[in-house]
Amino acid sequence: MKKIFIVFFVFLLIQNIGLAAQTNISFVYINGSNNNDEKMKAWYEKGVRKLHPVLKKRFEKNRDTKKWFNEETGIYHINEEPVIFFWGDRSKNDLAFVKDKLDLSKAISSTMSYVVRNMLTSYLHDAIWVQKTHNMNPIVDNLNDVVKAEAEKGNEVILYGYSAGTFITYNYLLNKLPYLNLVDLFNVLKVNDATKQFIKDNPKKNTCISALADAHIGIVSSDGHLYLDPSEDFKTNYMNLDKSTENVCAPVGSLKGIVNFASPLVLFYSDVADPDYEFTYYNKLMMQYIMENGLFWLTVNFREDPLGFPTTNNLTPAELAKISGVNFTNPSGMIYDNSGVWSKRPFLFAHTAYWNARRPFANAIVKTLVKGMKFNYDEDYQMQVLKKNKKRDEL
Repeated sequence: MKKIFIVFFVFLLIQNIGLAAQTNISFVYINGSNNNDEKMKAWYEKGVRKLHPVLKKRFEKNRDTKKWFNEETGIYHINEEPVIFFWGDRSKNDLAFVKDKLDLSKAISSTMSYVVRNMLTSYLHDAIWVQKTHNMNPIVDNLNDVVKAEAEKGNEVILYGYSAGTFITYNYLLNKLPYLNLVDLFNVLKVNDATKQFIKDNPKKNTCISALADAHIGIVSSDGHLYLDPSEDFKTNYMNLDKSTENVCAPVGSLKGIVNFASPLVLFYSDVADPDYEFTYYNKLMMQYIMENGLFWLTVNFREDPLGFPTTNNLTPAELAKISGVNFTNPSGMIYDNSGVWSKRPFLFAHTAYWNARRPFANAIVKTLVKGMKFNYDEDYQMQVLKKNKKRDEL
């Protein structure tokens, strides 16, 4: 238990603060698809406002987490008001165009075909729309504005991504975390030796993908390839990169982690498993940053949810390092999946049940955090899991 106490202490990043001070944490909730009219926006906001106090209470009352989140003696204080980040209305013009075409098909389609087509439009349009880079990037930029505003208030944040909102949390990590060491990056890029030496002679802070574009250093394409700006201004732009890093990257220490739920992420981003996909390189660096900086990436899905896909096999830091080929220095973060949570709702309603089944869902989030920490850093717990899996395989 002593080891658990120490690791949990490190995991929660109690750095540079006194034990008497409390750090405020804001929960930022990000909506999913099919939330693009006032009725659905009101439904979503009502759901968040009902879930948030239940979730806050579970963190404060759970026997493993209450020491950290207790209102009186805890090191962390979860803010009373949820922060709602809503992007659903941004796709309404494009959706209206699609529905106009859908209405044209009504006269020539069978009733059932039209009904199915209309349902697919409602549920899938936004999920497809938000994946497109020119739609995603402004949303991620706006989310970072929210994170920076919370940081200026002295708040750290946890992002909660619902359904297609998981695409946004993922892209936020990928584009805004400052995991790029420029010397290492330019050593793997196809640039001449003079450019590599220039980068080495003029060290800059670790930066993020968004800052490269903001400083006009280069743009990362949809296939993950970094295209450098060929202009003569490259060196001048590079020397201003630290300013872009400060302006558009996530403030260091502002993000505690993300919780994705009702997550279809792997259904829409399955190409990250392709070793020839160039974004795999950045995903590995992002994962290393998460593990070495005490962040967490939790996925919590109801088992009845047909759109709740597991994000990963649960692996210890040693197993993750072996499979990815990335060495972690003093890991304290985690990536952990719990897609077996009972909602006790019919599968047709399970994808939207997270808001009305809030007690079992809130309890599952807190337990997933605790279980993930133990799975990653408690050797006794790891042995129990191994024995349990071995016994199951022998049956």
